[in-house]
Amino acid sequence: QVQLVESGGGLAQAGGSLRLSCTASGRTFSIYAMAWFRQGPGKEREFVVFITRNGGSTQYVDSVKGRFTISRDSARNTMYLEMNSLKPEDTAVYYCASMPFGAGNPRSYTTYDHWGQGTQVTVSS
Repeated sequence: QVQLVESGGGLAQAGGSLRLSCTASGRTFSIYAMAWFRQGPGKEREFVVFITRNGGSTQYVDSVKGRFTISRDSARNTMYLEMNSLKPEDTAVYYCASMPFGAGNPRSYTTYDHWGQGTQVTVSS
């Protein structure tokens, strides 16, 4: 099993910044890639960004390109999401997820087999 723990959410003003962290433990050798999803009030869970274990490949949803940056520290089994120029529409619960080797579409939540508990991000206008 893989355990994922997020931290770093909170309240920010529009135009501000927050950094989220997600630390993996357990069978981390089984992780091919990790991602952030988010779920806003009354909305479905949405793909935000994905990164492979070696950091060699990333994908972002268009709405966060140029504002959010994903990175990872392999030695600490930790993934980071730097969120800048935040907008009220970024308000959501942000979830960290891990993908095993041989899985499918990185933008589909069904591809991921382990999830964190979520961290709330609230952006005020």
